[in-house]
Formats: sequence, structure tokens, C-alpha cells
Amino acid sequence: MERVNVVGAGLAGSEAAWTLLRLGVPVRLLEMRPKRMTPAHGTDRFAEIVCSNSLGGEGETQAKGLLQAEMRLAGSLVMEAADRARVPAGGALAVDREEFSGYITERLSRHPLLEVVREEVREIPPGITVLATGPLTSEALAEALKRRFGDHFLAYYDAASPIVLYESIDLAKCFRAGRYGQSADYLNCPLTEEEYRRFHQALLEAQRHTPHEWERLGFFEACVPVEELARRGYQTLLFGPMKPVGLKDPRTGKEPFAVVQLRQEDKAGRMWSLVGFQTGLKWPEQKRLIQMIPGLENAEIVRYGVMHRNTYLNAPRLLRETLEFKEAEGLFAAGVLAGVEGYLESAVTGFLAGLNAARKVLGLPPVAPPEESMLGGLVRYLATANPEGFQPMYANWGLVPPVEGKAGKKEKRQAMYRRGLQAFSEWLFSLMPLGRESLAQTEA
Repeated sequence: MERVNVVGAGLAGSEAAWTLLRLGVPVRLLEMRPKRMTPAHGTDRFAEIVCSNSLGGEGETQAKGLLQAEMRLAGSLVMEAADRARVPAGGALAVDREEFSGYITERLSRHPLLEVVREEVREIPPGITVLATGPLTSEALAEALKRRFGDHFLAYYDAASPIVLYESIDLAKCFRAGRYGQSADYLNCPLTEEEYRRFHQALLEAQRHTPHEWERLGFFEACVPVEELARRGYQTLLFGPMKPVGLKDPRTGKEPFAVVQLRQEDKAGRMWSLVGFQTGLKWPEQKRLIQMIPGLENAEIVRYGVMHRNTYLNAPRLLRETLEFKEAEGLFAAGVLAGVEGYLESAVTGFLAGLNAARKVLGLPPVAPPEESMLGGLVRYLATANPEGFQPMYANWGLVPPVEGKAGKKEKRQAMYRRGLQAFSEWLFSLMPLGRESLAQTEA
């Protein structure tokens, strides 16, 4: 049987490889780390998480909750790892980074049909291939894609939040709480109006390590650096990562003027990240600013925020809803390279690309899930969005058809969740013998 190339062993590539292997298709997984590292990665493990450790909100009212449920139905390795490595995060699914990537690496590595090649891919490989090289696609492969398909690339700068050591936090100045009475999984550092004013001014004056042309680049609006938010206006942060709405300081019984939230990063609770504080500031500036926050005056930073260039395809011009290139039969894209944003979105497109690559090997046509499912809505958006000014898309209720009726927002979303999950389940069954029963099988 033909061996399928999967280029990149991030979340998308790992899920694509897993899907192919479980359908009995041999895989050549090509990963350039550790021979060539990226500005964001620190290990050679598969599915290494380099930004937030959250995989999004859970439950029937959350768009990412529907995507999680669909992935579990499909036998996702990423969801299997996430369920094993989860850490407390209120209504969100968050994971211990090391346990998560370690589990995926171990599960994939011992599969007898997998061949791992540690080298940089500089040209599009011949044969059936899934490109899942992520936001940090190497310059050589990006140029190869441009030569093949034309200059249809867009770029934006993404940023990761700093992480501090729990034992260095002054807990006497913080309080545990979740918004609107949710479980108290977050540490909250309240600021007075004067403290916020000084912090905002310091952000405006802080030095960035990104180039001057950064100011002319378009940001993906779900991941704008905190210093850029500060530049947009005095109150912007108060409606963003520092909003106090829904939080009451138990010591005063009042809502703070502003608040910085910290979320647990590892299962042991030793590391906590500043929620929404993705940043591209120079490291000394990050330390100075973080230590201006009440409770973090002596914070020990175990990982600084980083800024890096992300590369992705203009999906509406290049890809079908099956994630196959319009002008290259047997070539698929997945993950951020395909124009999605987020860990779950990357992984689930890896599943679909892997499924369709397997169908190519077996002489079957590529398929896409129904539009009522979150995956179906997502890939249809990629294939049909306006290519002018296209930006990466993440799971949201706007991707699937609304439900009719006079029910409230919560009830409508619950109905959309149940409808989407039912449609996705029926779609998997329709693929028999490549349906849910086959995809539920484990490796040999």
C-alpha cells in the first residue's frame, strides 16, 4: 500500500498521521525538529504546545465544546491526550503541556506503520501528502508553495503570554474566582484606577522586540498583543484581558477597577500564565511590567512571552472543503497553514486531511462533514470565504446554520450542539467501512 507523507508533527500533523494509521495506511511523518528548531518550539516532541495551554470552553453552549465532542466521536488522539492531561481551568479544557505532548509522541512512535524522518522538507514531496507545517512553515517550503501555486500567502504576528512560578505570587494580594460564579480556578490580581493608569502608561512606553514594520501588519483579532491593545485606547484593556466584569473581590465585596487573571498551566499547579497577555515586548520590559501588577511584585517568570511570524494559505483561493488543493490532486493542507486558528481547529482539520488522504490511497473520493457540524462549517468557510483580506478562522456558532424559534441564546446553542453532533455521527456512519467503527480501532 502507498505510504502517505505527513509534513509536520504538530497537532494537525499528529492527528492526520493517527487517522491514517488507524485506517491501516502507512505514514511517513516528516518533522524538522530537532535538526532545525523554530523560534517558538523548545523540544522535538510531537504536538508540542507553544502558546496557551487551553483548548477552549467545554459544554453544549460552547462552539469549541461541539468541536471537542465531534473529535471524541472520531477517535481523536489529541482529545485522548487532552482528557488524560487536563488541569483545572473552570469551564475550559486546559492541559499539562509536557504530559499532553509526551503521550501523543509515545502513542504515535510505537505504531508499526509509522516511519519518522527528522529533516526539513524544502520541496513538496511527491505522492499523496498532507502539509501540516503550521504557522512557522520554513522559508524554503513556503517558497516552494509559492512557486507551485502563486503568491497567495498572508502573514500576521502571533504572541504567547508569559508564565510565572506559583510560589513567587503574593497570594495575600490576589483572590481565587471565576467570572459570574464559575468554579474558582483562576487567580485574580485586582488593580485600582491609579494602578491601572500607571500600568497602561508603562505599556505605552515599553520597548518591543518586533520590527518597525510590525505596525503595518494585520493582527488576527483574537490574538492581539497586550501592548497593541494598550495603544488602541485607555479603556481597551478594560474591555479585554483586564476586564473586571463578573468578578468580585471577596475582601471588599466590590468589582475591582481592573484585574489580571492567571490560569494554571501544569497539572501540579506550579506554573500560571497571564490570561490574554500575549506579548512581543523585550524580556526586561516584560519583567518590569509584570512586577507592576499587585501580587506579582516578586514574580519569577519561567517563560517569557514571544512574538513570531505566522504563515498561512489563502484557503478560499487554494483549497476545497475537503482540504485538498484545487490544483493538486492528492495534496492536502491542515492546521494553521490551511487557515484555521486554535489547537482544536488545527487537530480536527488534521483528522479530515488524514481521512481524505486515506480515501485517496483506497481509491475513494474525498469527503467533508455536514454543514451542521462544527468541522463541516469550518471547512466550508475556508473554501468559500472572501479571499480578500482573509484571516484564520476559529470555531464559532456563526459557522453553522442557526436554529429557528423563539428560544433564548442558551437553548438555541444547545439545540445547535445536539443537531451538529447527531449530523456528525451520522456522517461517520455513512463512511463505512471507513466510518466510526473503523476509526474507533486502536493501533496494532
